[in-house]
Amino acid sequence: MNTLKQYECTVIIDGGLQDDAIAAAMELVKKTVTDKGGVINNVLEVGRRKMAYIIRKTSIGYYAHIEFDAVPSAIAEIERVFRYEEAILRFLIIQLSSPLLEMRKRVEKYSVMLGSPEDQAEPEAEAAAKN
Repeated sequence: MNTLKQYECTVIIDGGLQDDAIAAAMELVKKTVTDKGGVINNVLEVGRRKMAYIIRKTSIGYYAHIEFDAVPSAIAEIERVFRYEEAILRFLIIQLSSPLLEMRKRVEKYSVMLGSPEDQAEPEAEAAAKN
């Protein structure tokens, strides 16, 4: 039974590396997922952020979020590759279950209807700037 399941992976890469080294680490992450039979659906590279605590004497991390489909047996192999990669400080792979996906849809639906506080603040700032 090799049915694809949905997963999401959050990766923290050493933020002290040069941009080309970070890009190479991101390519390794994507290549690992695809080489193990995964299909990448979405990649969100958040960028460099200050971490909540120091990991391996580093306080800045480069955050990336990847959503992909894969067979469950491939996850252990992906984690093994990530574990031995020096540039990757932390990673977390979770399976997206039906209740979680349904909750995401509801959040997206209501966030579009209500809008975020930042969206509401922009028109007020533009109106104040015109006066």
